Amino acid sequence: MAPLNVAIVGCGIIGLNHARAILRHPGLRLAALVDAVPAAATALADQLVSEYGADRLPEFASLTAALAGTDLDVVVICTPSGLHVVLAEEALAAGTHVVIEKPLDVSLPRAREILELSRRAEQNGLVVSVISQHRFDPASVVVADAAHSGAFGRLTSGLASVAWWRSQEYYDSGQWRGTWELDGGGAVMNQGVHTVDLLVWFLGRPVEIDARTALLAHERVEVEDIAVATIRFESGALAVLHATTAAYPGLSVRLQVHGDRGSAIIDDDQLEYFGTVDSDGNRAADLVPASELRGGDRGPDQFVVGHFRQYEDIVDAIREHRAPGVTVADAFLSLAVVRAVYLSATLGRPVLLDDVLDGSLDDVEVTTGVRA
Repeated sequence: MAPLNVAIVGCGIIGLNHARAILRHPGLRLAALVDAVPAAATALADQLVSEYGADRLPEFASLTAALAGTDLDVVVICTPSGLHVVLAEEALAAGTHVVIEKPLDVSLPRAREILELSRRAEQNGLVVSVISQHRFDPASVVVADAAHSGAFGRLTSGLASVAWWRSQEYYDSGQWRGTWELDGGGAVMNQGVHTVDLLVWFLGRPVEIDARTALLAHERVEVEDIAVATIRFESGALAVLHATTAAYPGLSVRLQVHGDRGSAIIDDDQLEYFGTVDSDGNRAADLVPASELRGGDRGPDQFVVGHFRQYEDIVDAIREHRAPGVTVADAFLSLAVVRAVYLSATLGRPVLLDDVLDGSLDDVEVTTGVRA
């Protein structure tokens, strides 16, 4: 089959990551670069020529112009999070498949619009997926399979920690960074949303979230640089969520899943521990090959590899006329959990996820919590 023509909208750092993954996939052809700041598109085009010796790509200042000037099959949205919905709507109206970089959006009302758009698009044979590349990590797949199959027994608890560092210069580097309007939040929304997504994927549907946030290590920032929360799931399992951009010099992302017959630990995408017992209490050591215990991807290409795996799924979904591995509904649920963290911290009380999902708390203006 002929490769699918792809446009990247938003040519910053994450746009480069997508471009590298797309250029490696034989089923995709990068056909256009789009950015409202022409210099950004030019810089990305220059870098791709330098890295890959690729032909110079057409550059456009708007998605409208790209759709008019290029035959496109897929539109990849890598803009600031608060701009996702309008671009997704335009791309779907033009009949293209859509890939949205995380998070789905920064606003639940707008995210509901994308959810409805995606449902209508699916009826017309279009694929809409949201980037959650860590669902495709070997370690994540092993743990999810065990959690969903019952290998861990009754799921009892989980831990998700994102202990990262972002300098003041990072927040000062773009006017949208650290704002509620376009960044949608801080350590949880921007840095921790992938880890929240994995926690929900492993443990199931959350019921109640109780959280606190603070801004302790940065200035000229609207959003939090530290958040902690407890999450209660439908199964009865409890989890602790910790996310920060104030943990110098930046440590690992850690996920733990525990049940009454087994546990697993993922540290920086690596399967650090996996152990289960059968119903008689005998160790079931053969569920995970030893080669997979430390089998994640390391090195400079690790972020590209994750996106590449998800693009493999997206291309297959388009070719096979099926739903992608990560749907808009999946991303909407994870976004709702993040929003619940902010709502709970703002209101100073636990929040029911159902009240977030149905829009009952849409009018609450979230705040950062304790400030330095």
